This record gives sequence, C-alpha cells and structure tokens, in this order.
Amino acid sequence: MKSNKYVEELKGKSDAELSQELVTAKKELFNLRFQNATNQLDNTARIKAVRKNIARIQTVIAEKSRA
Repeated sequence: MKSNKYVEELKGKSDAELSQELVTAKKELFNLRFQNATNQLDNTARIKAVRKNIARIQTVIAEKSRA
C-alpha cells in the first residue's frame, strides 16, 4: 500500500525532519481548511488525507520517543 511506504519513509527520518514534516503538514491542513471555508477547494478529500498523514507522523514521533 501507499501508506505503508509513507510510514516506512517516515521511520527513516530523524526527529528534526519529522518535526519539520509535521509543521509542513499542519500548514497545509490550515490552508486547505481556509480554502474550503471560502469555497475555493476542489478536492475536499485532500483534507482527510492530510489529517491522516499528520496522525501517521505523530505516531512515528511517539514510537521513536518510547524507544
């Protein structure tokens, strides 16, 4: 699956890279929500995909901190 490859890619990154990836994803989510509120968003499914990616990033960060 595509998500499994993404998670494996995340696991290979350092803590700083993961933090930067999380910030970028949160900014993208904010922008998508803003576009949705102003009726400029075409692909509303992208919001759900970005939210899941944020959760994946946070999960990998939590796993690394426990290890």
